[in-house]
Amino acid sequence: MSKAISQVPFAVNEPVNSYEPGSPEVNSLIATYKRMWAQKIEIPMIINGKEVKTGDTVQLQSPQDHAHDFGFYHRGTMQHVDDAINTALAAKKQWNELGWEHRAAIFLKAADLLAGPYRDVINAATMIGQSKNVHQAEIDAACEFIDFLRFNVEFMTEMYAEQPVSDAGIWNRVEYRPLEGFCFAVTPFNFTAISGNLPACMALMGNVVVWKPSDKQIYSAKVIMDVLTEAGLPAGVINMIFTDGKETAEKVMAHKDFAGLHFTGSTKVFQGMWKMIGENIHNYRTYPRIVGETGGKDFVIAHPSANVEAVATALVRGSFEYQGQKCSAASRAYIPQSLWEGVKKVMETQINSIKVGSPEDPANYVNAVIDKNSFEKCKGYIDRAKASSEAKVLFGGKCDDSKGWFVYPTVIETTNSQYESMVEEIFGPILSVFVYEDKDWKETLALVDSSSPYSLTGSVFAQDRYAINEAFKALENASGNFYINDKPTGAVVGQQPFGGGRASGTNDKAGSKMNLMRWTSVRSIKETFVSPKDYKYPFLG
Repeated sequence: MSKAISQVPFAVNEPVNSYEPGSPEVNSLIATYKRMWAQKIEIPMIINGKEVKTGDTVQLQSPQDHAHDFGFYHRGTMQHVDDAINTALAAKKQWNELGWEHRAAIFLKAADLLAGPYRDVINAATMIGQSKNVHQAEIDAACEFIDFLRFNVEFMTEMYAEQPVSDAGIWNRVEYRPLEGFCFAVTPFNFTAISGNLPACMALMGNVVVWKPSDKQIYSAKVIMDVLTEAGLPAGVINMIFTDGKETAEKVMAHKDFAGLHFTGSTKVFQGMWKMIGENIHNYRTYPRIVGETGGKDFVIAHPSANVEAVATALVRGSFEYQGQKCSAASRAYIPQSLWEGVKKVMETQINSIKVGSPEDPANYVNAVIDKNSFEKCKGYIDRAKASSEAKVLFGGKCDDSKGWFVYPTVIETTNSQYESMVEEIFGPILSVFVYEDKDWKETLALVDSSSPYSLTGSVFAQDRYAINEAFKALENASGNFYINDKPTGAVVGQQPFGGGRASGTNDKAGSKMNLMRWTSVRSIKETFVSPKDYKYPFLG
């Protein structure tokens, strides 16, 4: 099975459009952006394949222009959560009985729709609703989501092809069943691809899903549902609801048929959900699967042998792309004293050339943070650093909310390795730097490992291979994704399976077969062709 399907180029990463100035691709995307920006849209929930409009509407706001009204969505109640659960359970039998190749065809078609007629639409929706520039939207909403859909089909067939050996006279096999009950997907604002993949990968494996996207990502979530519907996803398989987060979690996790949680978001919320599951564990038909990817306080550590330009570029890209709102973004750096002046000089030149503004202008490298709360949180860290005796703002520090939620790329240097911005997750375009004495390399490795409860991504820069090996071993548990001479962001489906441990999640590796295994319940089957007719074994004579 796996060999047959791998001859078709499903598991090939989607090429990334460069969007060079004046290219047909960038002109088409910006035209779509302007058209969609001028529209006023209405976004209903989708339950049982039908639009659900409650009349309780919430205005949609764009981070780059918080006064711009481009439509609204319909907010649901707990009755809609019940409806979504019941609808999913009603759809389960027919969906389960559909052959795997028919499920695969739906998601492969969705990938082709995203690569073709919906590419500009999902990228523009992500630019408008989540304030991503053309490149960040392309590598996320189009390419990564397409990769998830295609690679997951390949991973599924590889799993199904893994079968046990059989002795003479018997046939052993395993059946990869969907979970018994319904699954719950809770998705974040910062990646359209994650928002689409969490419910889609569960459905691909035969599960039915209640999906609650972030209220900051509803525009691109609508496009995802439009694509899945056009691809032929049957009604009730994935149900999209816009309801209160805490109340929805309480209702879902009190249901006896709750079978799995696929979550990306904050550590605090995930821990709260895990606690709810524990409190209800005696009520469930089966033990729920729990998969979560949460926060990060991601590091870059440079050895004295590192290349100055490479370190500086990785810090600028890794810290400020998508305004530092990637869970993998570099937010703390440890630079040796001998390299710091050179790194600082290169960073200053690069940061001073960065343009900040609306994604409508492709020349803007940095756009707005997601909302007012994020803006005020970032501003608070910057203001406190300006007033601190332990820290100083080297570059940036400007915050402008007159039109949108703009926080300029900011670098804080601190003399205290435990200063707040070195150890706390900020989720904004703020990088904190601690400069260490070259002789303290080994001690600094221990500092990196112990300074954060998180363990998502991290990078080491060095030309000395012994130093790389030292960091590799000393930081074994400090990150789930470890980068050598590269920034700690930009994991690609099929290339760098993504996820972390400690307070960063369950490390079930999105973009790999490991994640899909969590959404199956394996049944082992032994068939004997000629059954014994006497209880006696040979040793009885």
